[in-house]
Amino acid sequence: MGLIFLLADYLLMILQVVIFVQVILSWLLAFNVVNRHSQFVGGLVQGLDRLTEPLYRPIRRILPDFGAIDLAPLVVLLVVSFLRSRALPYLALAAGPEVL
Repeated sequence: MGLIFLLADYLLMILQVVIFVQVILSWLLAFNVVNRHSQFVGGLVQGLDRLTEPLYRPIRRILPDFGAIDLAPLVVLLVVSFLRSRALPYLALAAGPEVL
């Protein structure tokens, strides 16, 4: 059972890294540091969008429109950080000492 919590923690950590990479890549694209027409960059952007868009879509419906500023990644990062630091350890403790 402890393996499940460890796996969940690793998956949430990977999600955080993916979101950070996507945010940094979007800044690099916005300031024309990297070429969007590059096959590698285009595929990377498309893959990251496919991974994160299902998480961002419900949040974007709730948040007001801020123009060019997208706060959905920040909200997802805050939720994931909360899950990793507070909810997951609490659930592991609530599951019992044999889990740890």
